[in-house]
Amino acid sequence: MRKSNPLLADDLRKFWKKVQKGSLLGNMLIKRYYKSTRWIKNPGREQARKKFAHLLKLFEKYGDKYGFDALALAAQGYQESELNQQRKSHRGAVGIMQLLPSTAADKNVGIRDISTEENNIHAGAKYMAFLRDRYFSDPAIKPDDRMAFAWAAYNAGPAKVRKMRAKAKAMGLNPNVWFGNVEIAAGKIVGRETVRYVANIYKYYAAYKLLVELHPDKSIL
Repeated sequence: MRKSNPLLADDLRKFWKKVQKGSLLGNMLIKRYYKSTRWIKNPGREQARKKFAHLLKLFEKYGDKYGFDALALAAQGYQESELNQQRKSHRGAVGIMQLLPSTAADKNVGIRDISTEENNIHAGAKYMAFLRDRYFSDPAIKPDDRMAFAWAAYNAGPAKVRKMRAKAKAMGLNPNVWFGNVEIAAGKIVGRETVRYVANIYKYYAAYKLLVELHPDKSIL
């Protein structure tokens, strides 16, 4: 931070005291997200960074087309496949965005060949836009939560997310907010997979934002 910004420095010091290891909140966060890191990787390591740089223009192209932050789409791609177009799942999902060919070919997406990086990213972004706009267009849902719900639906299906939101409401939680609300209901309906899926993407998103901020001259590209 700038030396000429002592107020920000003071605020950060106060915040750090609340979340450092040993504090109540800090211990809760460490236990929740960092006690076991076997399920989260580092998107900033050299090989992963090269893949990110190689694909960033495609994420920007289709992020602009469908109204998404390119780095958020890239984070989703990293969660799905570590940005590996050759990745195939046992369920038949393929490519960077790990879509089923049948999902990509459906009328709501309409991209039949997702064997190339560009078509795969295009199909993933278009399907995300379909989920967001079809199921989470209520103006009471803030943009960040629309994104989180779309990610959850991408992972678990929109019908499951509908059940999660209904469960959250029945539990006295806010059905329009993912973190600390619907994610709690999600854990009761589908277990930890979808909760971790969304949380991981947010971590990778933060890592990519930091990576770009550290290279304002675009030397990463």
